[in-house]
Amino acid sequence: MKSQADKLIKKHEKLVHSDMQKVASHVQRNADDWIINTVMIEGCNVPFRFKRRRVYKNTTGQRVNLTYYPDVEVVGGLEMEVMNVVRIRIA
Repeated sequence: MKSQADKLIKKHEKLVHSDMQKVASHVQRNADDWIINTVMIEGCNVPFRFKRRRVYKNTTGQRVNLTYYPDVEVVGGLEMEVMNVVRIRIA
């Protein structure tokens, strides 16, 4: 039986799935009615971002499975690569 991540990747070709990634840091901040979560993964210097309505549990030091797609965000006139997380699960 296929996992939910496999079904998402088959449906959306640009999605990427990574298993057992160790979280180096996890920061949460308020933006209107949403809480923006930024996760940094060990060995990767690109932020992984996702939004939640409520505070998400802190994942610093834990291993997670991520399903995400790469994107480019312009901050202060500079292009910055970010990963928009569609699905995150503690491994």
